[in-house]
Order: sequence, then structure tokens, then C-alpha cells
Amino acid sequence: MHMTGLLATLQDALFDWLVNGLGNFSGWQIVAYTLVTTHITIAAVTIFLHRSQAHRSVELHALPSHFFRCWLWLSTGIVTREWVAVHRKHHAACETPEDPHSPQTRGIAAVLLRGSEIYAAAAMDRHMLDQYGAGTPDDWLERKLYTSHSYLGVGLMLVIDLLAFGAIGATVWTVQMLWIPFSAAGIVNGIGHWWGYRNFEVADASRNIVPWGIVIGGEELHNNHHTYPTSAKLSVRRHEFDLGWVYIRGLEMLGLATVRKTAPRLKLGAVTPFADDKTLEAIITHRYELMANYARSLRRASHAEVRRLKSDGSTAGELADMRIASRWLHRDDDKIPNNVKAQVAGALASSPYLAKLVAMREELRMLWTRTNVSAELLVTDLQAWLVKAEQSDIGALQQFGLRLRAARV
Repeated sequence: MHMTGLLATLQDALFDWLVNGLGNFSGWQIVAYTLVTTHITIAAVTIFLHRSQAHRSVELHALPSHFFRCWLWLSTGIVTREWVAVHRKHHAACETPEDPHSPQTRGIAAVLLRGSEIYAAAAMDRHMLDQYGAGTPDDWLERKLYTSHSYLGVGLMLVIDLLAFGAIGATVWTVQMLWIPFSAAGIVNGIGHWWGYRNFEVADASRNIVPWGIVIGGEELHNNHHTYPTSAKLSVRRHEFDLGWVYIRGLEMLGLATVRKTAPRLKLGAVTPFADDKTLEAIITHRYELMANYARSLRRASHAEVRRLKSDGSTAGELADMRIASRWLHRDDDKIPNNVKAQVAGALASSPYLAKLVAMREELRMLWTRTNVSAELLVTDLQAWLVKAEQSDIGALQQFGLRLRAARV
């Protein structure tokens, strides 16, 4: 009887543990725990792995650095050197067949659904690790625990979740383990190079998914990041928000972080009578911001042309071509899809005003794309461009020319 009662007690205790765990937490508490822990993981990836380790844009104190390393070991099993190497290779070979995870070459479905597999395969390349993984932690903990026994961390997290929550802890753990492959490998690497808006016309296909970087800690602002990869702050427009930057500023205020670099900001001084090498330096340094300003002028001009065509009684086809062109005129020619190039060409043919703006944009872009030309010749070309802009009858060009003359590093 005594043995039977003991077994019954053990069965009841086991059943109670399976249902409630040791903590007897409510359903809402379990959901809150899951959300908080996955968000900490996101913060660790964007602050430690991405901004601190891969791009060196922020230097972390030993306390948060060790915390993030331990947390990532528990919640992801990510090896710092491998993650950093794969990410640096992505920037070095972006949108080429050598890019470890570009949807432009591998397809959006592959990156979204098999992003973690693609990452794991890339991390097996020892030559890539040697080439791109330099400067990451290499202490005793990293060598003997975090790297050599990366699976122990996620195993320990499973034990913690099961003990705390019972059987539902396995579901909590699954969400924790899938969160980074889904959000970072899938959404950022996939959608971030496929869909969204672009502030800057960089060479790759990066896009900002949304202007408010909250769910993925600011990584949603992917076009901004590819424009200024060494910036610790990923938001650049007034309406954009980077939650990771808020955390970094908080750590900095506590003396636990030092920001090394942020995106350069264009400063305007007095308008100089002649463009010189300093003007050229400022224009090249701030080329992305300046071209974004030029793009806004082009979009306004395109919309004005649509209104003009309407008032002139133009055909539906001409209006349609102009509306399509308004979406693409500010883009580099190789970024305009082949299926709309005819409409863009038709819009330019019907508007000498727009054609002039587009031609001048391309001439300006040549100042930093011609790498085999001397600085002296580029200054001469810049001076000629400014004369053409200021002697044109286009107010937007004249104002932009004055802005370039006032540009300072």
C-alpha cells in the first residue's frame, strides 16, 4: 500500500509538472516570456553580432558583450565567428552568385524557407571563415564552450523551458529556436532584398521593409544599412525609427558602449563661387543623400508632368507611360525592369523637361563611378555640370546646383 501510494503521488506530481511546470505560470505569462526572450535574442543579434562584431560600428563593454554571447549560445547556438564571416561575405559579394544568401540569385522562396540551411552551408567554408571572420572573440569561453559545444546551450535552454513550463515548454523552445532563422535569415535577408522602399540608390537590391524598426530591432531598415554599413544607427529619415539604436544609446549613457560611427550628414555652408576639390570630396562623401534629394525633385517633376498631360488632353497611353516613368526615373538605368523601359523612354520623349533632368542625373553620377579619372578632371567636369545646371531654365536644377556649391564634408 505504501509503495502504491508513493507511485500515485509521483504520477500526480509528474502530471502536474507536465501540465503546469514547476512555475505554475499562466498562459499569458508564458506568452510574455516567449516574446521577451525572443526580443532579447533579436537585440543580441543586431547589437552584438551585427553592429558590434560584423561592422565594428559600436564597441561594447565586457559586461553586455559577455551577456549577449552567453544568451546567443543559449537561444540560438550561433557561433560568432561563423555569423560574422557569412555576413561580411554577403556585403562583399552582394547579389552575386558568391553572396551566401541573396534572393536575387537564389530566389526569394529559397531564402525565405531555407535561409538557415543556406547559412549553415555557407558557414562550412573554412576559407571564408579565415578571410572574413577575423577580429571576433577568441578567448577560452569561445574556444572551449560557445564554439566547440554550441549545441549544449540550446539543449540547456530546452531543459529550462521544460522545467519551468512543463510540456508546453517544448513549444516555447521551438519558437525561440525558429525566431532568428525566420526573422533574420528569412525576413531580413529575403524580403530585405526583394520588397519595400529605397531611400538610397545603392548598387545592390536592398530595401527598407518598413520605416519602423521595432520587431527585428531596426534591421527592417535594410537599404539604409547597405548604404551606410558601418553606421551604428540604421534610421536616417525623421519618420524612421531604429529600436536597436535606442538600446545602444541607453548602453552608451550607462558607460557600457561606445559608438564609433554613424551615417555622415550633409552640412551646407556658404555657397562657393567655384567648385573645387573640397566640393568634389563633399559630393562624393554625401552622394547617396544628394542623389536621394535629386530623386525627390525628379518625382515632383514627374507628377507635375502628369498634371500637364491631363490638362493638355493627352491620351490614356501617354498618361499611363508617365505614371510608370514617375516610379523609375530616379533609378539607375540597370535597375529599371526591361518590361517598363519602353514606357520610360516614351515618357522622356514626350517631356524635354524630364529628359534634361534624367540626363543631368546621369552626368552627375559619373563623378563617382569613373574610378580611372583623375581628381583634377573630375573637378573640371563638376564645374561644367554646375554651369549647365545654373544656365538651364529648370528651377530644380538651379537650386540643386547651389546646394552642391554649399556642400561640405
